[in-house]
Amino acid sequence: MSINNESREKLIECAKKEFLEKGFVKASLRNICSQAGLTTGAVYFLFNDKNGLFEAVVSGALGEFTQLMQTHLAEEINADISTYTFVPGEHDEFARQLVSLLYSHYDEMMILLEKSQGSQFENLPDKIIEMLDAGYLRSAQKYADSQPGKRVNRYMLHWLSHIQVDAFIHLLTHEKDRNRAEEKIKPVLDMLVKSWLEFVLEDDK
Repeated sequence: MSINNESREKLIECAKKEFLEKGFVKASLRNICSQAGLTTGAVYFLFNDKNGLFEAVVSGALGEFTQLMQTHLAEEINADISTYTFVPGEHDEFARQLVSLLYSHYDEMMILLEKSQGSQFENLPDKIIEMLDAGYLRSAQKYADSQPGKRVNRYMLHWLSHIQVDAFIHLLTHEKDRNRAEEKIKPVLDMLVKSWLEFVLEDDK
């Protein structure tokens, strides 16, 4: 088989199965290539190394996830939080979109969350928290500016970002049914929004 797009897709398909079963560290390039009907030279030609192959397996899902989160954060930043009133279920559409994305790429997400140790993606949850912190800080600062005598509670902001990420990780790793996952995460988002509004600011002493 010549090294072409077909070879590339075959390697990615076989690598996904190998990474999902064994994780990044224990995955065998020789086994992946054998399953794909190729030599290990094809991996180095197409992906440079094992990390490059791992990235090819997860990059599509991760790119879609990052884009969705950035869009969500931009909407939150542009909202007029000074007049915001909490409405239960207001974030149901975001929950639907995020659950749909995560479960459409279930295997890739599980690889990122549970099988990426030793790869360039092993600290992904922390990087997502950093992204949320940066976006929510801008929203929180706007909120603080509209509330005399208040400032952003950076500890609570980080803690709430951490809980949001942990909530979706727990959902993905404990609930395989997409519809049940969507229903379970909706009240969690309501709780997080209410907690954010109540605790993200503190007295400016």
